[in-house]
Amino acid sequence: QVHLVESGGGWVQPGGSLRLACTSSGRPLNNHAMGWFRQAPGKERELVAAIGWILDITYYSDSAEGRFSISRDNGRHELFLQMNKLTPEDSAVYFCAAKAGDVRYTASDYEYWGQGTQVTVSS
Repeated sequence: QVHLVESGGGWVQPGGSLRLACTSSGRPLNNHAMGWFRQAPGKERELVAAIGWILDITYYSDSAEGRFSISRDNGRHELFLQMNKLTPEDSAVYFCAAKAGDVRYTASDYEYWGQGTQVTVSS
């Protein structure tokens, strides 16, 4: 069993930054890709960024490219998402997720999920 817990969400003004963290426990996530998804009210859950077990494999959505940075510490079982230049359109619940094998791009590909952390960007 894998347990994922997100932290670091909150309220920030437009242009601000937040750093999300996800801590995993239970079975080690060796050879698992991990990703950050987000879901705004009335919208589908979308992949924001993902990273493979091999750390140089990363993916960013068009909206995240150049503003967000995903990283992971395999030894400490942690996943991070540094979010800069936030806009109100980034407001959503952000979820940490993991899957065996390579990075994939849809929510249905991911086996393990955290409960999410709310990010609100407003003035």
